[in-house]
Amino acid sequence: QVQLVESGGGLVQPGGSLRLSCAASGRTFSSYAMGWFRQASGQEREFVAAISRSGSVTYYADFVKGRFTISRDNAKNTVYLQMNSLKPEETAVYYCAADRNHFVRLATASREYDYWGQGTQVTVSS
Repeated sequence: QVQLVESGGGLVQPGGSLRLSCAASGRTFSSYAMGWFRQASGQEREFVAAISRSGSVTYYADFVKGRFTISRDNAKNTVYLQMNSLKPEETAVYYCAADRNHFVRLATASREYDYWGQGTQVTVSS
């Protein structure tokens, strides 16, 4: 089992940047593929980005390609989401999640992830 704690959220102006972090407990972090999701008020949770166990493979939702970057540091048990050129409609709670079962591809559905953090609020507003 792994416990996940997100941090780095906050208020940012449109066009600004934020870097989210997700710290994982335990010694098996590198055995999990990791993902970031977000959920706006009144909306369903949606996939943002995912990264393989080694960090060599990444996958992004179309709406963040070229603006967001997912990365991980297995020595620090941490996964990151660098978000640039943020838009007001990207205001949401951002969650990190761990996937222990998928090896051939990166999972993009929330039901495919086994462990979740509590989320961190990102507000994009002037």
